[in-house]
Amino acid sequence: MNPIPSHARSSDAPARQTVLIVDDTPQNLTILGELLQPYYRVRAANSGERALRAAGLEPPPDLILLDVMMPGMDGYAVLEHLRAEPRTAHVPVIFVTAMNGVENEERGLELGAVDYITKPINPAVVLARVRTHLELKHARDRLALENEWLEREVARRMSENLLIQELSVRALACLSEARDNETGLHIVRTQTYVELLAQHLQGNEAFRPAFDNGRLQMVVKAAPLHDIGKVGVPDSILLKPGRLTPEEFAIMKAHPVIGADAITKAMEQSLSGAAAGVAAQASGAFSFLEIAREISLGHHEKWDGSGYPARLAGEAIPVSARLMALADVFDALMTRRVYKPAFSLEETTRIICEGRGSHFDPAVVDAFMARRDEFADIAARLADPEPAGGEAA
Repeated sequence: MNPIPSHARSSDAPARQTVLIVDDTPQNLTILGELLQPYYRVRAANSGERALRAAGLEPPPDLILLDVMMPGMDGYAVLEHLRAEPRTAHVPVIFVTAMNGVENEERGLELGAVDYITKPINPAVVLARVRTHLELKHARDRLALENEWLEREVARRMSENLLIQELSVRALACLSEARDNETGLHIVRTQTYVELLAQHLQGNEAFRPAFDNGRLQMVVKAAPLHDIGKVGVPDSILLKPGRLTPEEFAIMKAHPVIGADAITKAMEQSLSGAAAGVAAQASGAFSFLEIAREISLGHHEKWDGSGYPARLAGEAIPVSARLMALADVFDALMTRRVYKPAFSLEETTRIICEGRGSHFDPAVVDAFMARRDEFADIAARLADPEPAGGEAA
């Protein structure tokens, strides 16, 4: 069954097609016109200049029979003008000429003519050549129309898939935030901070491999999953209104591993149930989830190796996790929490700068400083709503 809907397909029986005949001899125009009119709409021109004007009329010609030897603008010049105009560039042109030299035929074919008919014409040959080239044009037009529809359909379905992916990621992220003291705006803010940092660093040679081949947008889209592992942390710890004890903090520190393990398990289960052909393509298809796993597992690592859970240091920390580390800390400092008020931009900036080379990748801190005003604008525009009654949370 043809998957292309009927409104996107041209008719199998084409409408009466238009043939433009061009010749400076009235008798030749009469002969060709009488031969073709029973089968086609015929338009005639007796000079090169008039031929170009006639080719620009509606409907455009489906085929042009063009005399070569004409006074003023000859057939070769007309063909060059036709090919230079987008509207007529693909209209098939058959030269009709008394010249029979091979070099003349080669020149015409090089300019883009599709065929040659010699004078005096043989009516049967003319009708056969015209019919053949009109059928070819109809087939090309049909194929172009169907390709255009297919391209639009592919683009539409890709957009739908990307939207579904983004909504699914946001839903998972909101699920983890729903159990936390943070709001859904934390997801939006940190994702936007990560995007600012990535955009600033993508021209840096050291960071380019992390952002090439569409990875930059994957990093941005995966950012909301950084705290998905919090779903595995007990409410008594996650929702505690005060600071955590060392024992409680040790449990809280497990959330990067919980999140990374959940993403790994999702990939493994998808692969185990996939057909062989799908499994063979999994490395590309799961690039997004691999980045999400990196962010979940590494966003609490520190540049000097004092972070958790693996105490990675320096460039051993994935770039995506380095960006999230700064974005997460900036948002935590600038936002009111149950155990602290919101810090000022100046105090937040001081703390982040003090962490340059210890907590944070120096290049990421430099990128933050270059985009600090944009960070501040996002923090203000997407600030959490005030608690009911104006009381501190």
